[in-house]
Amino acid sequence: MKRLSKILVPTDLSEKSVRALHYGCWLAAEDKAALVILHVANDLNAWELYCEDLAIVGLDSKPWPLDRVLAEASLDLTRYLEPHLNKLSSIPAATKRVVLGSVTQQILAVAEEERADLIVMSPGRRRALKHLLGGVTERVTRLSPCPVLSITRPLPSKPWRGKTKSLLFGWPRQTAADVG
Repeated sequence: MKRLSKILVPTDLSEKSVRALHYGCWLAAEDKAALVILHVANDLNAWELYCEDLAIVGLDSKPWPLDRVLAEASLDLTRYLEPHLNKLSSIPAATKRVVLGSVTQQILAVAEEERADLIVMSPGRRRALKHLLGGVTERVTRLSPCPVLSITRPLPSKPWRGKTKSLLFGWPRQTAADVG
């Protein structure tokens, strides 16, 4: 089996992304691979609404310079990674990248540019609209130049003991104590 040399972990800085980060760190440490942590900044963060003297006369807006948007996103990513520095310290080479643009397109572009051997993502649970339109993880999986490992939180298990008997036979089994 081919050893991994570079792993890409895209993150949206949410709690669900922590699971993918942990798996990516573990895989990178096991294979002594480089880890690239990617955050795609939101284009909407480039706009700032303000009004003069706090009076609502009209809404004037101006875009932030792109370097400020990227600097803010880089700072957010650094804050997000701080609690996980002990996991990152076991990796030979860990880098972070912040880009601006469409999330799916940027993940695919960075994966190709970095020549990633694996992308580790953590999608959220299905919602009706995302199920119909397809989420970011689904689009990346379809279009990716490398394999994609999708890590989700396990669903809570339901108690099953004793239920299979009634499902299989339609009645509860009798024991020797019940008969005699």
